[in-house]
Amino acid sequence: MLSTGKVIRFDEFKGYGFVAPDEGGEDVFIHVNDLDFDKRLLAPGVRVEYLAEEGDRGLKAAQVQIIDSPKPVTRAAVPAVVPDAETTEYDDVVCDVLSLREFSAELTEGLLHANRALTADQILDVRQVLIRIAQSHKWLEG
Repeated sequence: MLSTGKVIRFDEFKGYGFVAPDEGGEDVFIHVNDLDFDKRLLAPGVRVEYLAEEGDRGLKAAQVQIIDSPKPVTRAAVPAVVPDAETTEYDDVVCDVLSLREFSAELTEGLLHANRALTADQILDVRQVLIRIAQSHKWLEG
């Protein structure tokens, strides 16, 4: 019998995670070997359909299919952090110039807090682009 549930976590590097069944009960183990699609499509909130089988350590999802992805993330309103250029004199404006390591760490933390559904690959891609932008504007030391 097919069941449905929502992915609560999936580690694409380790190749496994867990689904919370819609009908309740114990979380169901999900393994990359039981996917017929790209594992990067699994993230918290993705709804799946699967065949629950008894595995060595409890229920295991087989024949996993995605039935619904979470709604796309929308940008929250972010307050302006840069003063209005027409009314501000910049002689007194002080800003931090961070090392590449400091910027990278702060950026990674910010991305993790902004959206916990981002995958490691997505965070690395966004971080790489933002580091290039920061370097091109000489916002980083060195």
